[in-house]
Amino acid sequence: MAGKLDWQKMLGLKGSNFDIRSLKKYTSPHAADDLNKFLEKMPVHAGQTMLMIAAITWMAAGAAGLYATVQLQKLTELKAELEEAVAGQPKVPTIQETGIASTDVQKFADNMEDIYPGIRVSSNGSSITLSAGSTASFGQWREAIGHVHNGGSTWKVRTENMCVGRECGREPLSITLKINKISVNAPQS
Repeated sequence: MAGKLDWQKMLGLKGSNFDIRSLKKYTSPHAADDLNKFLEKMPVHAGQTMLMIAAITWMAAGAAGLYATVQLQKLTELKAELEEAVAGQPKVPTIQETGIASTDVQKFADNMEDIYPGIRVSSNGSSITLSAGSTASFGQWREAIGHVHNGGSTWKVRTENMCVGRECGREPLSITLKINKISVNAPQS
């Protein structure tokens, strides 16, 4: 038969001497009574050694079950604590630094040379170098540094290197400032 399932064939019982009707005795009303009698006579028929092995096996299984339950409870508590900690963290915006265009830095440096004539201003990429040949120009040099720091509303200026004093060689006042642009991104959920 093409459309019907053959249970005997699926269970491997086809062609064997197994009779399914023999299972009826386990579903009869007397089956529970027979099981009870069997369990009551077990100590008489089985030796003490077998009973102890069975008891030890059941105790080991119970202990393993208890251990697993306790560990699962601890794991559940840790998960709840982690979820509580994550829920308590505020959503904050992220700050990202990007390099500024070298043409913008060059225009800014050219403008500064006109404002601070005693200071040599040069640009290289997103960096500006301010230098003076004498420590007498310290006030003007310091003001030029402040001008760079206040040059753009989204600028972040970082000192790359600086030298002040007679030990600096031919330019006793020299500083190189790296300029990056800051952008604030909305918090991620």
